[in-house]
Amino acid sequence: MKAIYKRELASYFKSMTGYVFMFFVFLIVGIYFFAYNLNMGYPSMNVTFNSITFVFLIAIPVLTMRVLSEERKQKTDQLLLTAPVSIEKIVWGKFLALVTVHLVPIAVVCLYPLIMRQFGEISFVQIYTAVLGFFLLGAANIAVGLFISSLTDNQIIAAVLTFVVMFLSYIMSGLESFLPSSMSGGILVKIMEACNVDGHFQAFIDGTFDVTAIIYFLSVMAVFVFLTTQTMKKRRWS
Repeated sequence: MKAIYKRELASYFKSMTGYVFMFFVFLIVGIYFFAYNLNMGYPSMNVTFNSITFVFLIAIPVLTMRVLSEERKQKTDQLLLTAPVSIEKIVWGKFLALVTVHLVPIAVVCLYPLIMRQFGEISFVQIYTAVLGFFLLGAANIAVGLFISSLTDNQIIAAVLTFVVMFLSYIMSGLESFLPSSMSGGILVKIMEACNVDGHFQAFIDGTFDVTAIIYFLSVMAVFVFLTTQTMKKRRWS
């Protein structure tokens, strides 16, 4: 797995994919950080993070669209499928490489509260709790993108499908509000709540260290990495 991880991570910095992802995240976070926290003087980054979750709708499809679909198109995935390493290690190596790329801008964002501290009192606990939630939200969406990339050999289709799935999750809270009150507690509502990835992020925005939300995000990652593994195993035996 270590070799897969290193190779995959290096590929993102040898091509423009990793740089485009980080530039776009830096750009959006920087604009909102300057507007809300520096210009308007908000002592917390909760408004900033709550406003920029849309960045994942564009950045993550770009980051994940080629991770498996390109290898499938170029038939280089056959080398991986026949390599003396388990499919689980291959998938986890690729997933962890994607998460590492995602972690780079998050690490820089961790410095922003130190800048804010120069202008007044802030709550480091509240801000870094929101940073943790932002990281987990991105990592969960990366797992979704990884799975979708394993389903097709077309990068554009993989990017579009990832965007659509993430967008539906993004607006799930709004869709739930249109349901009649008589359906409260029904199976459909529970399914919609399970798909509402962005909704679980709100606890972190409020500065709450929500263990349930952490377990939810980790579960989303585990489920979609598992589904990706099963997809690749099916290709190995087909």
